[in-house]
Amino acid sequence: MNGRICAWLTILLSATTLLSLSARAHYDAAVGAVPAGTDATRRFESIQAAIDAAPSDGSAPFSIFLPAGVYEEKVLIDKPNVHLLGTERDRTVIRWGDYAGMPAPGAAVGATEKLGTFATATVTIEARDFRAENLTIENSFDFLAQDALPQGHPDRVNGMQAVALKTGLNSDRAAFRNVRLSGYQDTLFVQGGRSYFVDSVIEGNVDFIFGAGQALFENSDIVTRPRGTVRETMGYVTAPSTDIGDEYGLVFLHCRLLKAEGVPANSTPLGRPWHPTTTFADGRYADPNAVGATVFIHSYMDDHITRTGWASMRGTSRDGSKSTVFTPESARFFEYQSRGPGAQVNANRPQLSENEAAQFSKARILRGWEAPF
Repeated sequence: MNGRICAWLTILLSATTLLSLSARAHYDAAVGAVPAGTDATRRFESIQAAIDAAPSDGSAPFSIFLPAGVYEEKVLIDKPNVHLLGTERDRTVIRWGDYAGMPAPGAAVGATEKLGTFATATVTIEARDFRAENLTIENSFDFLAQDALPQGHPDRVNGMQAVALKTGLNSDRAAFRNVRLSGYQDTLFVQGGRSYFVDSVIEGNVDFIFGAGQALFENSDIVTRPRGTVRETMGYVTAPSTDIGDEYGLVFLHCRLLKAEGVPANSTPLGRPWHPTTTFADGRYADPNAVGATVFIHSYMDDHITRTGWASMRGTSRDGSKSTVFTPESARFFEYQSRGPGAQVNANRPQLSENEAAQFSKARILRGWEAPF
C-alpha cells in the first residue's frame, strides 16, 4: 500500500479512537446536544450553568464536556477544580466580543464610564486548579475593522483592548493543553497565580500576552497577527508587569514565534515593560515594583521579530502625564539559544548563560506544582 495512504489511515484511525474514547468517558456535566453514548451525570444548556452546578469546595475534579460547536458566552470560573474538556480544539469555540471602550454595564445613557480592559475577558478564571483541553477561547471584537479607521474618525472606538482569557488574582495552578487563545490586543491576561500552557496556540498583536502572573508556555505557537493598517511596529508579543519579588514571570520553552499573513519582517518586538498605574499613599502613578520578566529559551523566531528584540513603554508619572519611559534595560528580558530568521545576538538582546538557563526548569518555574500534563 502507498506510504502516504498508510499515513492518512493511521491519522484517521487515531482520530476515530480518540472520538470513541471521548464518547465512552464519564463526565460530571455536558453542555448542549452531546453525541449519542456520551456518559454525563447532568446536562446543561450553557457552560456557565454547568460551572454554577459544580461543588463549591472543589475537593474533586468537576469535568464538563463540550461537544463541537460555537458557544456564545462570557464565562466566569469561580469554583475550584473545574475542567472544561472540548471535542476538538478548532471546532469547540467559546466566543464573546467585549472591548475596553464599550459602556460599562448599567451605565446611564450618555455616561462616560467604560468597561475597561480587565473586564473584557471571554473566559475569566478566579479559582484554583482549573483545566482546559481541546478548545478555543476567542474574543470576537472586530479589532481589524476599528484599527483600519483613521484617528478622529467618528466610528472609531477609544479602547480596543479585548481579552480572550484572564487568569485572575484568585486563580492558581491553571493548566491548558491543546487550547487556542484568539484575539488581537491583549489576548491573554495572566493577572495572577501560576498557569501552564502546553501544545497550544496564542494569537494576537499588541501586548497580547501580558500581566503579573507566573506563566510557563511549552511547545506552543505564539502567532503575531496583522493590524488594520501596515505600520512600522505591528505590536508586541509580551508586556509583563511581574512583581520584583517574583523570580519568574512569562517563560517560553521550546516555543515557535510565528506570524500570520500581512505581518512584515522586523516589525514585532519580543516585549516591553508594563508598569500598571497604581494607587499609593502618596499618589497614583506607574508601579515601580512591576519589574517585568519575559524569557525565551530554545525557541524559534520568524523574521517579524525585530533585530533589537525589545522595546520601551511609557507609564504614568506622578503628575498624571504619560511622560515616564521604562526601557528594556530596566526589565528582566532574556533569551537563550533562540533560532530562526528572527533570532539575533547583539547588545540589545541579553542572553542567559548556560548555568542561568538551567534555572528555568519546569519544576522551578511552577514552584513545586506538578502540572497535570
